[in-house]
Amino acid sequence: MWQAIADQISTELEQEFRITHKQQLATHSDNLLYHLSGGEQHFLVKLNHREVLDSFETEALSLKFMQHRHCLKVPQVICAGQTIEKAFLVLEYLPLATDHPYGWQALGHQLAFLHQADDQAMYGFDWDNYLSSTLQPNQWGSNWSVFFSEQRIGWLLQLLAEQQQHFGDIDKIVDRVRQRLHHHQPKPALVHGECWRGNVGFLGETPVMFDPACYFGDREVDIAFAELFDPMPATFFSAYQQVHPLPEGFTERKDLYNLYHLLHLAYLRGGRYRWQAQELIQQLLS
Repeated sequence: MWQAIADQISTELEQEFRITHKQQLATHSDNLLYHLSGGEQHFLVKLNHREVLDSFETEALSLKFMQHRHCLKVPQVICAGQTIEKAFLVLEYLPLATDHPYGWQALGHQLAFLHQADDQAMYGFDWDNYLSSTLQPNQWGSNWSVFFSEQRIGWLLQLLAEQQQHFGDIDKIVDRVRQRLHHHQPKPALVHGECWRGNVGFLGETPVMFDPACYFGDREVDIAFAELFDPMPATFFSAYQQVHPLPEGFTERKDLYNLYHLLHLAYLRGGRYRWQAQELIQQLLS
């Protein structure tokens, strides 16, 4: 397997790569992570079952899409593919720190620039992708309230129902979400899609974002999720506001946007996330 991956790296780089060192890394995801090195060359390899290849390929596309905006550093994609046993994604290896006193301010500025980088009229993306390991539909649409209520909340409620996790009448919940967002039609922005501390690192003062679930949507979804679990530092939010101030009503919408992530975590893990999601839905329907 490792020789096949080394051969694919060599093909992409048009120069021979030989693995001289391999180290497994800790991760919060379902993937296996490895640091490969050979001489001066270093790579990060993600491994999973062969069925995960589509997820790796769409992650590679999303990283390249973000990279082409030249707003925010992301790992360079080397290649993705399959061996007889596994699917793999190879990225440049970046020795990242989890914190930097000035890096969070830079991240706030750069994420704001990313959110301003495109002139897009529709919500969605050119391909469906994955939130962690869960398929995320991105069919293009012109109405934000319909897109978010159906392709985010409705989609996950249906997946949860297939697990026998029920939160109420799906059509009624989706309609209430649509009503809540009916008068909110933000300019579509390229969002990271899973914007939390676990997907941020620092190369010196330079912030790096990875594991995207990109699409064109309301930029507020990134800022809302950045506040949900282990919130990013105040310097991040103030720096973002300096460049691209949030509109009135964000505080009323952020719980609605984070319902998507709570439902997703309920789908993956159940437990307390299910109860948090249920509480938000009860507030929504009351």
